[in-house]
Amino acid sequence: MSIKQQLTASVLDLPRPAKQTIAMLSDMSLCVICAVAAFYLRLEQFIPLKGPVITAALVSVVLAIPIFWLSGLYRTIFRYSGSSIIFSVAIAVIIYGLLYFCVFGLYRVDGVPRSIGILQPMLLFFAVSGSRLCVKFILGTSISKKNKSTKTTLIYGAGSAGRQLASSLDNSIEYKVVGFLDDDDRLQGQVLQGLSIYNINQLEELIQSKNIELVLLALPLINRFKRNQILEKLRSYKLAVQTLPSVTDIIDGKVTMSDIRELDVNDILDREPVAPKQELLLKYINNQVVLVTGAGGSIGSELCRQIVRCKPKALILCELNEFYLYKIYEELIAINQKIKIVPLLANVQDENKMNEILQTFNVETIYHAAAYKHVPLVEANICEGILNNVFGTYAVVKAAIKQQVLNFVLISSDKAVRPTNIMGASKRLAELCVQALYHEQASHKMNMSMVRFGNVLESSGSVIPKFKQQIKQGGPITLTHPEVTRYFMTITEAAQLVIQAGALSNNCDVFVLDMGKSVKIKDLIYRMIQLSGLSVKDEENSEGDIEIKVVGLRAGEKLYEELLLGDNPQPTIHEKIKKAQDPFIPFNQLEKDLNALQSLLVAHKVAEVKAMLEKIIDTYQSEYKIVDYLYTEQAGLTKDDVKKSPELSRSGKVININK
Repeated sequence: MSIKQQLTASVLDLPRPAKQTIAMLSDMSLCVICAVAAFYLRLEQFIPLKGPVITAALVSVVLAIPIFWLSGLYRTIFRYSGSSIIFSVAIAVIIYGLLYFCVFGLYRVDGVPRSIGILQPMLLFFAVSGSRLCVKFILGTSISKKNKSTKTTLIYGAGSAGRQLASSLDNSIEYKVVGFLDDDDRLQGQVLQGLSIYNINQLEELIQSKNIELVLLALPLINRFKRNQILEKLRSYKLAVQTLPSVTDIIDGKVTMSDIRELDVNDILDREPVAPKQELLLKYINNQVVLVTGAGGSIGSELCRQIVRCKPKALILCELNEFYLYKIYEELIAINQKIKIVPLLANVQDENKMNEILQTFNVETIYHAAAYKHVPLVEANICEGILNNVFGTYAVVKAAIKQQVLNFVLISSDKAVRPTNIMGASKRLAELCVQALYHEQASHKMNMSMVRFGNVLESSGSVIPKFKQQIKQGGPITLTHPEVTRYFMTITEAAQLVIQAGALSNNCDVFVLDMGKSVKIKDLIYRMIQLSGLSVKDEENSEGDIEIKVVGLRAGEKLYEELLLGDNPQPTIHEKIKKAQDPFIPFNQLEKDLNALQSLLVAHKVAEVKAMLEKIIDTYQSEYKIVDYLYTEQAGLTKDDVKKSPELSRSGKVININK
């Protein structure tokens, strides 16, 4: 370590009062020096520090130090101060200058020219400002060199968001901004806030010359299509990409360093979000008593956030998990304290409890989101999965009919279509329960509907957080099959779709979202790796960063998900919501099967339960033997006994994932 670095480290390690004392002593010295300099400028000769000069210097110190203290100049951390410090010094010196001029300009002091009252404050302003900027430069540069994690950064977008972001990062020890990228050829070659604006075609050269590691997207106003075009350009470079929130997330147009986040998968998917219709959002919520089951889950909690914004009369939260209930309740009351929000610990399988809740609070609308949805876990816990997903739904619908609730919406899944796993089969049977009970009503005053959608980005159990974590850990990323595809949507879209579908139903309808093209998971992984500034390690690139391993399809997992049983979806007034025409089972027939199924569940006869599911749901076809933990343990079965050979074994094979 050099002497300069040792000295800098010693200064930085001093306690705060010691640093403030040094700053005040420095300013006192500057007051004296500026007084001497003012006399020299006025009289064009050097005057010794005595007599009138001492008087002018002492008055300067007596006035300046208290004013600077009260102005907060000694509370500022110099090494993190920006251009704002000049403004703070200017305000303090203006106040000081007025008083100083009053002493020597308005009132005559023997031996001190009146012009000293103007010259000395002017000199003091430049001296104090310069001292602050020098300290910032010396200490700031030293810290930047000491911090090896500082990322050399370009900001994509030289608009207002980019300018504000650059200002926010001016004092950052994590990011060192060295320029802007912008597609506007009128801006390219110009200088903004001391930083050059470049064309993206110069990026390769910049990476080499300036060692660029990161690109920050400061483009909150552009649409998804344009954003994806930019991301596609950046993918050819080994750069990490981070972004700012959308314009709706930026309050009053203010962008700060804290707004920077990892690139959202929403920005990677090639699909615009589905815009909601406000009248549909409000129809069964505004000024009504609304109940959400599974209120603490991924979909349930987002439903609650959307519902609160629609100003219901009251919102009843029904949740079995205490922690999740507490978490969403605290969040909601912080959003809107005027709305009555009631957190209830309750199990949806308890029909008597559900009846009591609906009657007590006069519930008018129900969104039933309570369900077990993680495919492998439900496959390994068959009885509990069916009890919760099927008989929980059955109990809630029966209670809703008895209490004459106006509107009921079931949150279903694309896995309910031609299911190959217990979770999907349980959701399809839940749909059949809703349909059967609806048609069993003496009068169809109660409105019912079901909503199917694909995978929800970054919900609990989603692959996206798992992939992100695996990338952070340096890999490998586990992929079940190179050809597996999924439909994706945002949590906000999913919640808004559920609400709007409930408002669209005139019968007991099944609604699906036009989600665009399905996404190949291997392509999603590839983009996530590249936009993290890394490369794929495979047979063609042994020097890559992240390895991708095929681990084989899990029990009950499909290569492709579907949204429709039939092939003729009907349009609705919402261009992105379709109505499915699905068959149902009459209640008198379904009731017998449900009673038989429930008896088998209580006795925990897992094999018979699975056979009964296949009997009730003619589209359910499981390609795997039973993997229920209790069943296999009690039967003394090994993994080899319960596992059929899937299409790909869990070989851990590294795949070549070229596009």
